[in-house]
Amino acid sequence: MNFQRGVGRDEPEINLIPLIDVLLVILIFLMITTTYARFSELQINLPEAKGDSAKEVPVQIAVDVDAAGNYRVDNVGLAGQDIQSLADAMVRTAADRKDPVVVISADALATHQSVVRVMDAARRVGFTHVTFVTQTTSPDSP
Repeated sequence: MNFQRGVGRDEPEINLIPLIDVLLVILIFLMITTTYARFSELQINLPEAKGDSAKEVPVQIAVDVDAAGNYRVDNVGLAGQDIQSLADAMVRTAADRKDPVVVISADALATHQSVVRVMDAARRVGFTHVTFVTQTTSPDSP
């Protein structure tokens, strides 16, 4: 016998709040217990090649930059520190030789702007090969 004729049945509903709470607890547990590996450096094995050495040594233009921002092009000091005087000195040094390599030797305390000026001067005169001189550190240095 159905004594509740006028009362309709409530639709069953799933309460999602406890499900979300359980998922958050699981997520927090996984975040805490997971170890994250960080790689501080890349291990690179460079390829080896055997071949004939270059027959012709490329023309090099040595540009030195000291900590104060003074320039020397092939051991000749420059009066100005602007890009145009650097470009003129590079052109004089290269003379008519084709495609020289600009070798920048900058002091560790030289500003970035000083080095960028040398690179910009080389670009303005059309020298596309630019390289930097570095030194290796000794194993006992920090």
